[in-house]
Amino acid sequence: QVQLVESGGGLVQAGGSLSLSCAASRRTFSSNAMGWFRQAPGKEREFVAVMRWSGSSSRTYYADSVKGRFTISGDNAKNAVYLQMNMLKPEDTAVYYCAAAVYWSGTYSYSGLYSYWGQGTKVTVSS
Repeated sequence: QVQLVESGGGLVQAGGSLSLSCAASRRTFSSNAMGWFRQAPGKEREFVAVMRWSGSSSRTYYADSVKGRFTISGDNAKNAVYLQMNMLKPEDTAVYYCAAAVYWSGTYSYSGLYSYWGQGTKVTVSS
């Protein structure tokens, strides 16, 4: 069974930065894409960003709410993905989940595309 292990997160003031990391517990695991979702209290889980690998190239996709502030990066060989979050806002407060997809489709913001999930790491942005 593949486990995604997240690290990072914590408490930061508005305007600050945080970084998240995620790695798969099994190196033989081959993912097509890895990314991040988040879930704020009382809200549904929502897409944040994803990196898709295709051969030696990669492409990234972002939710409109984080474009220009968050940057996703990753290492396909290590099955690892990172999220650099800058200019954080109180509305970014949520539990952030790492996710991995074995198969790719255009519906990258749909949580059902992803087969594996991390336990989540909490990000709190104070105003």
